[in-house]
Amino acid sequence: MPSCQKKMIFSVAGMLCFGCVLVVAAMMGTQFWVQAAVLCKMGVQIVNASGVYQPMLEISLCCVVFPDLMDVGLASLHVSVIFFCAVLIVFSSVSCAFFFYNAFRSPYETLHGPQGLYLWNMISCFCACMFLILFSSEVKLFAYKPRNERYNRSFWLVFLTFLLHGLNILLIHLSDASTGVVDLMY
Repeated sequence: MPSCQKKMIFSVAGMLCFGCVLVVAAMMGTQFWVQAAVLCKMGVQIVNASGVYQPMLEISLCCVVFPDLMDVGLASLHVSVIFFCAVLIVFSSVSCAFFFYNAFRSPYETLHGPQGLYLWNMISCFCACMFLILFSSEVKLFAYKPRNERYNRSFWLVFLTFLLHGLNILLIHLSDASTGVVDLMY
């Protein structure tokens, strides 16, 4: 059985991962991603109302949007952003499950123990980082070139998720019985 300190650390880390899963799943449905002022020209106003991408287009676009959204470059960025967000949810869930498994049982396989926790959290950190980079580049490469943009709550919640998975990696390191907290001091 794990020690009391290890149970507590893994339980806290598991709760943080569970919070990450809930936050990322909930923020995918919100419309608070970007606020931007776009220079517009005369034309027809068509607004894309598809969750993550609606706030990018809600500031009175005076142009046709859908033909440019179907461009291969932007379409691949859209798919990549959604893919990395889905992978982030999956691996955060896996990480949460293994944290609770390690809190109350002694793992007998390598991927169930701390090495597996490092792996799942590193993959989650990578996916959150890729999500942030791709979404930012998508805003910068947007066809109608916003004059200014400001990232909203949902974007910063993904950044918080990235930081929480980094904190979980630190907690895994602290839970090691041979080093503990003293190892960080030297």
